[in-house]
Amino acid sequence: MIGKSPAGRPTLLRLILSALLPILATLTTILPAWALGGQEVFASIGTGELNGIYFPVTKAICEIVNQDLPKYGVRCSPEATPGSVYNIEALRTGELEFAVVQSDVQFAAYNGEDRWTGGSFRGLRSVLSLYPELVTVVARSDSHIRELAGLAGRRLNVGARGSGTRATWDAIEAQLGWKDEERVHPTELKPEATTSALCTGTIDANLLIVGHPSPVVAKQLAACATNLVAITGPAVDKLVHDHRYYQRGTIPASLYGIAADVPTFGGRATLVTSASTDGRVVAIIARAVLTHLAELRALHPVLAGLRTREMINDGLTAPLHPAAEQVYKELGLLE
Repeated sequence: MIGKSPAGRPTLLRLILSALLPILATLTTILPAWALGGQEVFASIGTGELNGIYFPVTKAICEIVNQDLPKYGVRCSPEATPGSVYNIEALRTGELEFAVVQSDVQFAAYNGEDRWTGGSFRGLRSVLSLYPELVTVVARSDSHIRELAGLAGRRLNVGARGSGTRATWDAIEAQLGWKDEERVHPTELKPEATTSALCTGTIDANLLIVGHPSPVVAKQLAACATNLVAITGPAVDKLVHDHRYYQRGTIPASLYGIAADVPTFGGRATLVTSASTDGRVVAIIARAVLTHLAELRALHPVLAGLRTREMINDGLTAPLHPAAEQVYKELGLLE
């Protein structure tokens, strides 16, 4: 029988327990990783072109999430894609688990508008909002394009089909109501080809939907005589008034060493998923981002201004995934 020795020495049972306690404590910290079935779970996040901002921003998010890989068992991976429109369809088919998309594209997909007319993606779910994305036009200085109206009849790179940039331009052009010779002459250049096209005069201007500071914008302003275009006027006023995912914004002159701030408008970059995505994975990613926000801000310049309240509200035009919503309630951010 196991008991206390006459000399008061620890019993065999106590020796066994004292040896097991550190092991049990370690197992307790590891258990969440096995809550997902005992194996690593891969969470792919669709981004955009490799030389855009979505890819490095998502890489930063995955760096934060993967810090807790031993604890939670979720391995986050950024995937280069053509952009927001493509990402939505890849979520619908299950090719991707998560994606970064423009807030206006998110709205159109969930509500069945524009290219999703008659085929809404009602299973789309919001996870969190990231940073403002502003409509940005870089024009050749000798084209004398200084405002939106000056683009009429010009050669404008509007982005590839499947990109959020192209979708936003289609919305702007529809609001402008330009006809025949007033319409821009669109090109669909890859981002890496646009600087050369601007400087050689192949195009008059290049459209981007981008967070600032942007390396691409800085490069194009430095490469040859170019300027940023003010995106204002009645068409913009109506777009901002009618669509809650748009807001006015300003490109600060200090970011690019230009003479004055440039008024414009835009939406937000948002992280989305589908209703069928495992809620445990959604919760792990949402919690990692919100609880390591200071670290995330330091990983990319466009993330420096992240604010918690904006991240759980602004630009989220599809319903929150229930798992993300529960995390925000647990963190005291939602009632």
